[in-house]
Amino acid sequence: MERRVILGVPVDPVTYGETLDRIAAFVSGDRLHQICTVNPEFVMKAQDDPAFMAILNQADLCIPDGVGLLWAARRLGTPLPERVAGSDLTWLIAERAAAEGWRLFLLGAREGVAARCAEILSARYPGLQVVGTYPGSPRHEENAAIVGRVNAARPDILLVAYGAPAQDKWIARNRDALPTVRMAMGIGGAFDFVTGEAKRAPRWVQRLGLEWLDRLLREPWRWRRQLALPRFVWTVLQSRTNNQKE
Repeated sequence: MERRVILGVPVDPVTYGETLDRIAAFVSGDRLHQICTVNPEFVMKAQDDPAFMAILNQADLCIPDGVGLLWAARRLGTPLPERVAGSDLTWLIAERAAAEGWRLFLLGAREGVAARCAEILSARYPGLQVVGTYPGSPRHEENAAIVGRVNAARPDILLVAYGAPAQDKWIARNRDALPTVRMAMGIGGAFDFVTGEAKRAPRWVQRLGLEWLDRLLREPWRWRRQLALPRFVWTVLQSRTNNQKE
């Protein structure tokens, strides 16, 4: 499938089912494949961070995690089939892993959160193999110890919850150091959502594309980060205008 490109950032036109099938193909492969959960905040961070932009362009799969991307893709004449939210995908990966025998490692979040997440997912999906959990951090001085811990567990899939772009940069710099991992994905606050440490917006709010507003009302300290959203809309509109002039 031909990738969409939104302000220089690739986005793959996949559904949840197609994403899971791609993950199955990755797990059957012979190297680590990186998945990035692209949203408008990712796109705007990449405008100011060439290293992050390069990682997104080199990723094996960039899923459209954000209704803003669906809006932008329509405006640019290259629509996407649906939003693929990393938080929802975490549950679906665990379900598929239990059925297929994939081994998972959960890395990141606050102390104890990943372990609790593993308990919840294992209770929901009997047979799920979560072979390790660890909070750690993306700091370079912890890198070798964390890589050693992950390699000792020999997972097929590594889910990393350090927030963007730290989680994506951590995966990228360790691609060649994790010989058993076949798929690694940054999943932001997904462990917090699974455990109830953080609450997601109601489904009807998500369908209206107002999840960002719900989260801002719950966590008003995030207002500076939310400034990326109007900047994203303005930049997409300007990009479309410039393309029409050309």
